[in-house]
Amino acid sequence: MTDFFSLPGLKQVHLDWLISKGVTVDAMINPEPMRIARGSEINGRFLHDPDGADWFAFAEGHDVVYWRAGTTKLATETGAAFALGQEVIDLPETYAFDCFLNVFADPLEWLQAGRDGVVVLDWSRAWARFHTVPRVALAEPVVVSFRRHFKPPIGPDVMVMKVARRAAA
Repeated sequence: MTDFFSLPGLKQVHLDWLISKGVTVDAMINPEPMRIARGSEINGRFLHDPDGADWFAFAEGHDVVYWRAGTTKLATETGAAFALGQEVIDLPETYAFDCFLNVFADPLEWLQAGRDGVVVLDWSRAWARFHTVPRVALAEPVVVSFRRHFKPPIGPDVMVMKVARRAAA
């Protein structure tokens, strides 16, 4: 597996693009700074290739999640991660004061929200992690996937979020 911290940091062109899309510097660096990798995706796995396209890289536990900016393409290094931001699922402060776990449709929305929530990569594995979550707020585009994979009687209270969509460039 690639050492996440050996990947290069963001270049000015990446910073400029993210800032133009409403992503704060804090969201770019916390909890771990975003990195850049070059490569492509096949069947959900990232293939490193120095001649490939730029992908943003995010540390996710024992995995790395890659996102091709301006698209909805996501890939993982090992397949261990089921979501971007998955560590917040187990944090009590995520649900404090009747708050919800936010589930975003894509990484740009997640970054624009300061990484406050998750982006599900693998809905078939999400139930195992979500079945004890007290409350979720779903971005409209993920409602169908959520309903397809989550069946009553148990599960979190659900609210649908209205998220302003910004055009990808």
